[in-house]
Amino acid sequence: MERHDKHLGWLFAAFTVLVWGSTFISSKKLLQLYTPSQIMLMRFLLAYAALWLLRPRRMKLSLREEGVFLLMGLAGCSLYFYTENTALTHTLAANVSIIVAAAPIFTAILAHFVGEERFSRRTLLGFLIAFTGVILVVFNGAFVLKLDPRGDLLALGAAACWAVYSILLRRMGGRHDPLLVTRRTLFWGTVTAIPIVLLEGAPFPTAPLATPAIAGNLLFLGLIGSGLCYVLWNHTVRLLGVVSANNFIYLIPFVTIVAAALFLDETISPIAILGAALITAGVVVTQREPPLLRRPTGCRSN
Repeated sequence: MERHDKHLGWLFAAFTVLVWGSTFISSKKLLQLYTPSQIMLMRFLLAYAALWLLRPRRMKLSLREEGVFLLMGLAGCSLYFYTENTALTHTLAANVSIIVAAAPIFTAILAHFVGEERFSRRTLLGFLIAFTGVILVVFNGAFVLKLDPRGDLLALGAAACWAVYSILLRRMGGRHDPLLVTRRTLFWGTVTAIPIVLLEGAPFPTAPLATPAIAGNLLFLGLIGSGLCYVLWNHTVRLLGVVSANNFIYLIPFVTIVAAALFLDETISPIAILGAALITAGVVVTQREPPLLRRPTGCRSN
């Protein structure tokens, strides 16, 4: 991989996790009026419409490829968000954050078994360091542990969904335009989110959508958090590989607590700062190139 491509991948990854870690603030504002499923559907619709306007070109797909995009829409959009948000109603937010933050290691294991990328000791070491940091950041100095099998299994399902999406994205991203790949994924994410919202049957107030605060937060989630960032993440996976790209997800919990401190006046403890340092160290370890094997001097090559 050229150094320029790697640096560009790091830049895309850093911007994406910065936005995704900040979307918590906008979601919290919108949750005062809308359900998680309604917010999910609205942001997917906005993102899909924006990407269609940017690239109004149809994709020529085989039936098999269309099926893959359906799975991507489920795993990376509707099912991922639904399981994560539902988990929050059954277990502690800390549990959900920690379990979902394990998605990179699930991705690395899955990538190894499907032949995408080999699982290395460096990946495992980076995971152990970064995941320790995630735990410290999520608890933020207040260690509370309460297990709830239903909520924790749903969070585990969300992490598994992201791992499946990542592998499929790696395969489809190299065959088609990244923007079109994202647009088609969001199309199926929207289609599969509609039944969830309808079955939920919650009232949907339309008047608040005309207010600047609600509209602004929704546009941020849809256009930036979903539209732009999903396209950039597609580029990131293509430039860095599925395992290296997903390791940046460890940074999201720390970005979230920093955003909460800035906009919601929540506090950051020294323990969380230590956790951030460990996360950064873990990500750095996983991004390092493996050392080249040198042939011993004096040996003959056949």
